[in-house]
Amino acid sequence: MTVPPPTSARHFASDNYAGAHPDVLAAVAAANVGHAPAYGDDPWTAHLQDVTAAHFGPTASAFPVLNGTGANVVALQAASPRWGAVVCTEQAHVHNDENAAPERVGGLKLLAVPTTDGRLTPADLDRFAWTIGDVHRAQPCVVSLTQSTELGTVYTPEQVRAVADRAHALGMAVHVDGARLSNAAARLDATLAELTTDVGVDVVSLGGTKNGMLLGEAVVVLDPDRVPGVDLLRKQSMQLASKARFVSAQLIALYEGDLWLRCARHANAMADRLRAGVDAAGLVTTLPTQSNAVFVQMPAPVAADLRATWRFYDWDRATSTVRLMCAFDTTPDDVDAFCTALTSSVRTHGAVVPAAG
Repeated sequence: MTVPPPTSARHFASDNYAGAHPDVLAAVAAANVGHAPAYGDDPWTAHLQDVTAAHFGPTASAFPVLNGTGANVVALQAASPRWGAVVCTEQAHVHNDENAAPERVGGLKLLAVPTTDGRLTPADLDRFAWTIGDVHRAQPCVVSLTQSTELGTVYTPEQVRAVADRAHALGMAVHVDGARLSNAAARLDATLAELTTDVGVDVVSLGGTKNGMLLGEAVVVLDPDRVPGVDLLRKQSMQLASKARFVSAQLIALYEGDLWLRCARHANAMADRLRAGVDAAGLVTTLPTQSNAVFVQMPAPVAADLRATWRFYDWDRATSTVRLMCAFDTTPDDVDAFCTALTSSVRTHGAVVPAAG
């Protein structure tokens, strides 16, 4: 087998494109010593519980899983009875980007709410309150908040508290899809607990892969009374790694110190730098840059020029909007090179985006 030559290119398509942080790789190598009990009965997974409690409080428990989709499916299943439904936004990752895994694997009904900024409000829950007890309708039992949202916005602690209070009043559990929770905490200068435990969240899908890990996430249960059975559901959903120590070792490397925060702050800072370059080029950004994403209306000829070198995703083709993502390993030189090419292309082709339709 011929292995392709390595490349140092960094793209702006997704923070999933980034490699693993050297400290995380070192932690995996350090865990690769001798034999250790399988399926999470190892010292690393035991220590992960202490790390989790330090961030989220003494009642928090961490269940390492293989990926973010698995974390969401397991968490939402545990928080919902068989007849339950999940309230989320139309932009939510669980709704758009998991190939119906919550529905097909988890057996969950998703109740998607249209939003302009990717954030739910208490009023969004009220629209389903009248269906509670109606035998003909799936019962809204969980609300899922994406933090940071798929539109790059963040919920403040006050906003999470308002939704959580209303959810609990309606008998609903509160889940946070925290694939980019670290980016929100970095932007708001908040602790992980201030965005979750302290404001009424019951379970978190804690991200790692988008912030420097090789693979793996964790389901963090904050209220075991509202979210039971995660250990059983994790196995049933094919998310229990036999060699769990290698996932736990990565989570420890990321969260025991401040690596999670440093990586997220850097990614956010690179997005701010990128946003400034896009603005200077005269293009229209369509959403606030509050985490590590920049959304910009980019004329097709300009996008074609840039795609000769960099990858990035179309977000809304009707409005020529693309999404640009920064990662923990994005450098100022990466951003500046992209912005220089962007500015040159805009000068050549112009910054006018054709009207949709």
